Amino acid sequence: MGATGSAGAAPVLETRALVRKLGALDQVILHGLDLRVARGEFVALVGASGSGKSTLLYLLGALDRPSSGQVLIDGVDASALDDGERARLRNERLGFVFQFHFLLPEFSAAENIMIPLLRRGLSQREARQRAQAALQRLGIAELAGRRPGKMSGGQQQRVSIARAIAGQPAILLADEPTGNLDSVNGEIVIEEFEKLSREGMTIVMVTHNPDYAARASRQIVLKDGRIVSDVSAPTDDGTAAGAGAHAAVGTPPG
Repeated sequence: MGATGSAGAAPVLETRALVRKLGALDQVILHGLDLRVARGEFVALVGASGSGKSTLLYLLGALDRPSSGQVLIDGVDASALDDGERARLRNERLGFVFQFHFLLPEFSAAENIMIPLLRRGLSQREARQRAQAALQRLGIAELAGRRPGKMSGGQQQRVSIARAIAGQPAILLADEPTGNLDSVNGEIVIEEFEKLSREGMTIVMVTHNPDYAARASRQIVLKDGRIVSDVSAPTDDGTAAGAGAHAAVGTPPG
């Protein structure tokens, strides 16, 4: 299970009275959520389709703006930043893995990983070294010069994870990262997330797979845009992982 912050530690992710409305009729997707995620936690967001999981993840990643309330990333109020500042925050602090890999077909695996690093100002040499190291970590170093069209779906997703971790983000946000994978490749992805969490990376993952959710150090269940359950797995000493660093929160149903 992932390491968690000590009691009272400042959360690496926090929402305060978070509301998201959509459409001309202001349909409420998220109802005033208060959430704290400690550094190093591996959190699974679960719930039925339409429960608000992906909406919450996109807000946590500063990919969307709340209708009201706040999203704090390492203490920075992302909801108060302009578009350029939000882009810099995402680039410097966050990594993203989606159900679809979004690799650029005209570039090799290594080049796909290098592109966001070069945009951050890294040298060609450092970007290539990081790309090679990330591919090696995922067990696919031999794919460095291969383009996505010559890879299997599982290989493409592992390259997308390598791209995310090559940026050395403090927080990794994953939206159904195993959704298009078979059980073998899905297991590889979850094992890598477990390793990253043990090393101190904070991971928030949306998943419909109960077996993969159970591998996280904490499961948060959403229903109709509200948190209805927030449970941490027990640690070796029998206490809840991250006890004191978060609470089961969110406006109760009804």
